[in-house]
Amino acid sequence: MLKVQSRQHLRIHGPMLGVAPIVILIVLIVALTAGCSQTKNWLQGRKTADAEPVILGAPESGQYISEIYRLVSGDPATQAEIFADASSAATLTPDPATRLRFALVLATPGHSGADADAAQVILRDLLSQQELMTPGEISLATISLRQVEELIMLGAETNRLRNENTRAASTEEAAVAQRMADVEAENRRLRESLSEAEAKLEAITSIERSIREQ
Repeated sequence: MLKVQSRQHLRIHGPMLGVAPIVILIVLIVALTAGCSQTKNWLQGRKTADAEPVILGAPESGQYISEIYRLVSGDPATQAEIFADASSAATLTPDPATRLRFALVLATPGHSGADADAAQVILRDLLSQQELMTPGEISLATISLRQVEELIMLGAETNRLRNENTRAASTEEAAVAQRMADVEAENRRLRESLSEAEAKLEAITSIERSIREQ
């Protein structure tokens, strides 16, 4: 019978501390989904193997998760190799398994090939044809789709705030430039006024000097 550990006993050790949130989220939800499915089948007196339809050639969920872990924890060379292999497989043999694999790679942040928008398109298309996918694959696709939708929303909000900040900075720069132009114009006016005053003073001084001489 399935034993469920309490939250107090749940621990993540070693390299998993550096894994992106999507990996931990996928592992937990897939494990819980599998556990609930097994418990339900046991209570109904059925074998676990009969609970899910068999799809020939479909990888197990653990294979997808293992590759995601390698992707987020690997160096740039490893990440590039995984991306290239997943992309090639999805192009040459575009079945649900290879396309889901590529979508998961695209949806995983932290490497140069990450593309949330492209992942969203593939995942939505896959989930519209669920009859060709195993329950585990459907769970992974659903979780990843929700993840990329959040990333896209956050990206849009970040861009909006950045644009607003840029516009505000541009407005401030324009205001400062205008104030500087106004000050310079006022300085020119004052210099002209000073020159006129000095000329008048010089004229008065000349007149007074002429009067004294006479």
